[in-house]
Amino acid sequence: MKLLLLGKTGQVGWELQRSLAPLGELVALDSKSTEGHADFRDPERVAQTVLALRPDVIVNAAAHTAVDKAESEPELARTLNAIAPGAIAQAAQEVGALMVHYSTDYVFDGSGERPWQEDDATGPLSVYGRTKLEGEQLIAAHCPKHLVFRTSWVYAARGGNFAKTMLRLAKERERLTVINDQFGAPTGAELLADVTAHAIRDTLRDPAKAGLYHLAAGGETTWHGYARFVLEQAEAAGVELKAGPAMIDAVPTSAFPTPAKRPHNSRLSTIKLQSSFGLKLPPWQAGVARMLHETL
Repeated sequence: MKLLLLGKTGQVGWELQRSLAPLGELVALDSKSTEGHADFRDPERVAQTVLALRPDVIVNAAAHTAVDKAESEPELARTLNAIAPGAIAQAAQEVGALMVHYSTDYVFDGSGERPWQEDDATGPLSVYGRTKLEGEQLIAAHCPKHLVFRTSWVYAARGGNFAKTMLRLAKERERLTVINDQFGAPTGAELLADVTAHAIRDTLRDPAKAGLYHLAAGGETTWHGYARFVLEQAEAAGVELKAGPAMIDAVPTSAFPTPAKRPHNSRLSTIKLQSSFGLKLPPWQAGVARMLHETL
């Protein structure tokens, strides 16, 4: 089996290189690769790469993820998040490949308090959310044999992340200020990659499992709760902090105005995913604690 991974150097792409390798021959590309054109600013050439390689599975981990920057460059965000995935989906259908793609909780308007289900009405608040939703729709229209995973609050041990930022600030300052009215589940790139590999195997055996799924770690928290957990873990590990867990002030989203509006409710129901693929997703604290163990 041949697998094509697009966006190999991102947080999720990096972990996917590990999780997909045991499944077969893996061709991993990014925008700078010479083995094939994978620069999403030229969707047709990316599609030509798919047609030339003729993979059995395509995993797209590339995207425009700079949420605030997307507000000032909507056409680029649309090209990367919608037009390119749509072109890849058409090529995937032509070669008979399964296409795997990642989307976001930002396709919803963030209202209410219950976890969003896959068939709930969408209502993105930002350019990022609108372009990611269009990408989902184009993939579904062009390639019925697909897996689209909506996720939220993604982090990885490699590269920058919220936890590392909180640790740095807690070493520099005596008090921190963190938002407490956005709810979601921090989800590790490692978890996304492992579930993706499992779902690919299952879907190739049973094509009826193709479709849209929510994929996030178990439980929920706020950014304030997330920060507090990070500093508690750091203290327990003996890290010297100026600002301990009790020195984090909780504030509303309005205290930090941003170009792109963030959803307040990013809870995602993963019942469909867990029942379809026979999985039990771990609580968010387990992944964050493991990531901190690697980095502290």
